[in-house]
This record gives sequence, structure tokens and C-alpha cells, in this order.
Amino acid sequence: MPSSGSLVWLRDDLRLDDNPALAQAAGLGNPVTVLFVLDEESDGIRPLGGAARWWLHHSLAALGASLEAAGSRLLLRRGPAGAVVPQVAAATGATHLFWNRRYGLPERAVDAAIKTWAVEHGLAAASLQANLLFEPWTIRTGTGGPYKVFTPFWRACLAADGVREPLPAPSALPAPPAGAGAGDDLGTWDLLPSSPDWSGGLAAEWSPGEDGARQRLEDFLAGPAEEYGTGRNLPGVEGTSRLSPHLRFGEVSPFRVWREISRRFPRQVPADVGIFRSELGWREFCWHLLYANPDLATRNYRAEFDRFEWNHPGPEELGAWQQGRTGYPLVDAGMRQLWTTGWMHNRVRMAAASFLVKNLLADWRTGETWFWDTLVDADAASNPANWQWVAGSGADASPYFRIFNPVTQSRKFDAAGTYLRRYLPELKHMDPKAIHEPWKSGTAGYPAPLVDLSVSRQRALDAYQRLKDG
Repeated sequence: MPSSGSLVWLRDDLRLDDNPALAQAAGLGNPVTVLFVLDEESDGIRPLGGAARWWLHHSLAALGASLEAAGSRLLLRRGPAGAVVPQVAAATGATHLFWNRRYGLPERAVDAAIKTWAVEHGLAAASLQANLLFEPWTIRTGTGGPYKVFTPFWRACLAADGVREPLPAPSALPAPPAGAGAGDDLGTWDLLPSSPDWSGGLAAEWSPGEDGARQRLEDFLAGPAEEYGTGRNLPGVEGTSRLSPHLRFGEVSPFRVWREISRRFPRQVPADVGIFRSELGWREFCWHLLYANPDLATRNYRAEFDRFEWNHPGPEELGAWQQGRTGYPLVDAGMRQLWTTGWMHNRVRMAAASFLVKNLLADWRTGETWFWDTLVDADAASNPANWQWVAGSGADASPYFRIFNPVTQSRKFDAAGTYLRRYLPELKHMDPKAIHEPWKSGTAGYPAPLVDLSVSRQRALDAYQRLKDG
């Protein structure tokens, strides 16, 4: 057994570039064991949804190949991290333990317990900042509390100390000690779907891993970034970065994204690119919300919504929404895009979510759970925070009376029906004016509207009024 060595415990940071924990370990020059633990057993840890599990499998495979190219390897273990990490540390004779910080309460509890164990057993344990530009305890209001509104939050972030430079990937890594053992075979974790295998559309759409993230970032900055302010609202064009799943699994760091923006636009960041950068800020805001409100996925941020009269639609209505059979093309195209690719354009996400919680009066947690299972980019902060934003129950939320009309949204942001035709082949023959309201043309094979938009909108407004009246 070696007399010294480092254990790097990776979680949502599956990259070599700008990985502070890995860089710290590599800098010591001792043997380095790189460990990933699939922990679905620790108290409060939320198991990944199906689409995220698919992504994780391929991301780990890519990371393993990158580590081998650097002279190392990835050790895979499954079980509660509180038991697995000490076991691996003992087996490898580790004297140093490094990881990058997490911000959910169950994850922080696991990490704190392991740090306590490490100190008690003479290991030097260090946690580092890797996945947020601004950590939650560093951005506070004048009274010392967390921000509840995005704009002053982001203004405070931009006024804080500058964003650090990203760290280069280690050119080589000392090989792990023999005591590390073989680890688990990734295939035995059953992260990939079978019976049936529904992942064909995901595989055609995405390239999980650090190389895929790097290419996405390069393509975005060289292409649609300078027209992001307009392009991000048009689902029929490639106007967004599509970096969200890569950021969710830490295949690229926000520091690297920030730096690449500055490198490409060294004199002045164009206004539209600044809008994109503020979307990085919204991601930060969501994580700060989760840090201060650990039950964000299960409890209304605004407590008065505990009295809201949700309708709880039955299996038929809910199934129609999930499967893209509501009769409203923009909602249906979005839900089918989600099922096919594991992702949905953000403008369409808002329309589909609004339809569920406003027109169907479904509890936002119903939609949050479905997106958690079907999105490749579902993370513990953004997913519930954004659902609560649409529902009106969240921080800095959209006013409840803002109800997205899917027909109006479709005509405004997909006027030619390009996006609709891509995911609704039964409507591909319709002209651009008729495609947004196919029921008016009596289109065979396409469902009639599930609800009347005007009637269901008024029902939602009446429910909100009763909430206000107490």
C-alpha cells in the first residue's frame, strides 16, 4: 500500500478541464485515484430520471476514456457515499481527499459527514468551488439574507469580485495505486433504457462528455450567440446554446464558458451575448434559491400557494399532455420533442408548463416530476425553480395572471410552422396560417383541443382570485 496518495471524488463535475479538485490532487505529484460513486441510497438524495441516467452513462464512458488517455482511469463504485468513499480511501492508502462542492442539503450533509470522518482519520480533506461562479454564502442582500428577485441578485453578482480564470486540464495524471481495485463495470449499472430502448432520438441529438460540451460552446459562440436575444425565442431555428445538459453534469464549467465569451469578444461583449450570460446568472439564482430552500422541489416557495385549489387532472388529461396530444400544436410539439430528444426549447417549455398548471390546473409538482424523468438537463435547482416560476408560487415568479396562450405564442415565435412540422408530421401539409389552429380546418388524425383556452384561463384566474381573497 502506498504511503501517500490522493482520492478525487467526482459527482456533477465530469471533466478534466477546470476541475479544481482534480488539479489540486495532480499538483501533489502522488498517486491519484479518481472515483465516481453512484449514490442512490443516502438520505434525501433524489434518484436520477431516465433521460439523465442515459446521459450519465455516456458521460462516464467519455470521462473514463479521457482519464485513460491522461495515464489514469476512472474507478466506479455504487452505494451510499458515506460508506464507499472511506472504503476506497482506506484501500488506496489515501492521505488527501478532494471534491468540488455541492449545494443541495442532502448532498451537503453527506459531504460534511465524510469530511468529519476524514479529519478523524488523519486525512487532509478539501472541498473546492467548481460549478457555480458565485457561491450562495457570498452573494447576500444588505440585511444579510438571500436574494429573492433575480435582477438585484445578478447586479450584486456582477459587482462582486471578478470571476476566476479556469484551470487547465492536467496534461498527465499519476496512475492510481493498485489498491484501488477494478471497480464496477459501467454496463452493470443499467443506466441505459431497455425493453424498450427509447433512447434513439437522444443518441441522434447529443454527444455527452467533455468533447461534446466543448464543441457545443464553440459552435454557439461562432454562430447564434450574437443574435441570441432574438434567436433564443424561435424554436424553429438553432438559436440557443444547448449547453444545459453539459453544465448540469459538469462537462464544462461556468468559468470556462465565461472565459470563452471574454476571449471571443475581448473589447466589448455584444448585447445579445450579455443576455446569454444573464441566463448563466439565472442558473446561479436557481442554485442560490435551492441552497436557502432545500425543499424547493416539494414545497411552494410562496407559502400562500399551499391553499391554492389545484384541479388534479385525471390520467386521460395528464397522459394527453405528457404524450403531446392536447390539440394545441405548440404544446404538443414541445412534449414530443421532449420525449424524442430529452430536451425542449425554453420558450416552448414555458408554454407547455403554463398549459399544465394554468389551463389544466395541475399542481406544478406533477410537471416538475415529469420533466425530472424526461429531461437530460434536469437538475435539482433549475427544474423546480422554473416550474415554480411558471406556476406563480416561486421566487421572482411570473405573475399568476400571465397565462401563455399556445396559439398566440406559436404564431409569434414559429410563424411559418417550422418547429411544429418537425415534431407533428400529421400537420406538415398545413399552410402557415392554419397550422396553429388545426381544429378549425377539421384535420383528420390530430386530436381536438383538450380544453377551451378562454374557459380554462378564466377558471385559473378565478382560482387565483379565491387564493388572494383568502
